[in-house]
Amino acid sequence: MNNKEAIAQQLIALGSATVYEAQGAFGALDAGIKPICADMKLAGPAFTVDMRPADNLMIHYALLHAQPGDVLVIDCKGFIEAGVWGDVLTTQALKIGLAGIVVNGAVRDADAIAHLGFPVFSRGLSIKGTGKTQPGRVNVPVTIGDVTVSPGDIVIGDRDGVAIVPASSAERTLELALARESKEGAFKEKIAQGATTAELMNLSETFRLLNLQ
Repeated sequence: MNNKEAIAQQLIALGSATVYEAQGAFGALDAGIKPICADMKLAGPAFTVDMRPADNLMIHYALLHAQPGDVLVIDCKGFIEAGVWGDVLTTQALKIGLAGIVVNGAVRDADAIAHLGFPVFSRGLSIKGTGKTQPGRVNVPVTIGDVTVSPGDIVIGDRDGVAIVPASSAERTLELALARESKEGAFKEKIAQGATTAELMNLSETFRLLNLQ
């Protein structure tokens, strides 16, 4: 396990929401991208795929170059009327040792993928197939919504969603996420002892200004 993978594993243990907040409310992919099974989690450096909708040629190409521990981040431009990933590609990904995939588009064979236990996050499911003729690019920055994912950025995904951590700030993000987790842990202890969230977050003045009695 390299340093990026080690940081990724520590971040996923803290959760995507904590990572997002630790980055200053930055790096969250939109809420439409979710795991195909609620208990799926992934963490690892991004190997990006920029491809045309309804054609998965570049995914097959990417699997010739991706490394164990990578997370494929596949930009299908949000097109959900074709399943660009299925159980055959999942079998290949497991053989390589990928950590999972994030698809800005749709996948299929969801039950088979779930049975194989491979983490897949997508925008939807579609039984429709794809072509394999159109060019694209790998290991280039891709933009999903308002988040740009660069090769090597750390991808964190769980039931809540997907957070992208720029490689250049990964260590600092981990420090901030650990600090946030510690602070929230202290809050929970104080609540158990009788404190309120309003007290802990100093909300009384905001309540007063809004005339909330």
